[in-house]
Amino acid sequence: MDITIDHLEQRAVAAGLTGIPTKVMAGERLSFEDGVAMYKTDDVTLLGLLANHVREQMHGDICYYNVNTHVNYTNYCNQMCDFCAFQRRPGDDGAYCMSPDQIENAVKTANPEATEVHMVAGVWPALGYPYFLDILRAAKRGRPDIHVKAFTMVEIDQIVRLAKKPVAEVLAELREAGLDSMPGGGAEIFAERVHEELYPRKLSSDNWVKLAKEIHDNGFKTNCTMMYGMIETIEERVDHLQRLRNLQDETGGFQTYIPLAFHPDNTKLEHLEKPSPTERLRSIAVGRLFLDNIPHIKAYWIMLGLEVAQAALTMGADDLDGTVSQEKIYHEAGASTPQQLTRADIHKLIREAGRRPVERNTVYDVIADFSDESDSFEKCTV
Repeated sequence: MDITIDHLEQRAVAAGLTGIPTKVMAGERLSFEDGVAMYKTDDVTLLGLLANHVREQMHGDICYYNVNTHVNYTNYCNQMCDFCAFQRRPGDDGAYCMSPDQIENAVKTANPEATEVHMVAGVWPALGYPYFLDILRAAKRGRPDIHVKAFTMVEIDQIVRLAKKPVAEVLAELREAGLDSMPGGGAEIFAERVHEELYPRKLSSDNWVKLAKEIHDNGFKTNCTMMYGMIETIEERVDHLQRLRNLQDETGGFQTYIPLAFHPDNTKLEHLEKPSPTERLRSIAVGRLFLDNIPHIKAYWIMLGLEVAQAALTMGADDLDGTVSQEKIYHEAGASTPQQLTRADIHKLIREAGRRPVERNTVYDVIADFSDESDSFEKCTV
């Protein structure tokens, strides 16, 4: 970074961020109080400068993405979360539940270049434990070589309850059926106050952390998320990040952190305003600066919007997610982004941000480096 520490610290004093630039440039861990200060400061540009420094120290000018497809296999759900526009009960307008054959066909007919299928959905125990094994097998029948990233912690919790077996045994059976990794969502905000008010039926925060630890200990990689912009306080956001960071210190199982901007449309919280573009960029920068032990920060364009996601690539994010296809959960809640992007679309977004597009698989092995403007497909030889 060309700007001196002295200059950054002078600016930080006015921004209420005294000492943070020095810690960041020295690679020191930020405190809870630092996290709160970063969420409160008006100088989001300074956060972006610091987060971009960390991002470039870790990943240079690379921006990762993958070619993936989404299968939201059912919107049946008994969790009744106030923030959700996706959930239905059987018989409701728009309610659906995909059969294993339908899932096999969805995967088979998806983009032939897709290397990952992302499968998450509502929670409906009446489906029974065998259903979840069957849909994993169906996805692998549709494309034997595809990586199946499926089931949030909330879904896994319900699957374990249905199986009536120890967690490790259930995970082994899911792996044998075709499960390769997990997205790691469903945490929302860990604060018990928010949990009790907005999603009291959902897996508790303590149990989410406990289950994630067991999943990591059994060899699965996951992502982690935070849903922000509901009724949580700044301190509750930082507490959430600190609990993720503490768990990562224990397990090393998180690959990517994905801050999720709340979309209120068609939910019980539609009176709330969705986070502004500035707040969405702040969430990226704070995530990169605070979560020093999580390798990747994802700018999930479905929720951020394309322009904000592109800007996030200079404020801490090193991953743009993927091409996606038929994402339903956030579009039900008012996301106005496209249902999918082409590889060319993604390359354009990345290059316009001054980054180098690199296609990855789900576990961040490089598939192709598209540094050349001609987009020649340079297969990774490793």
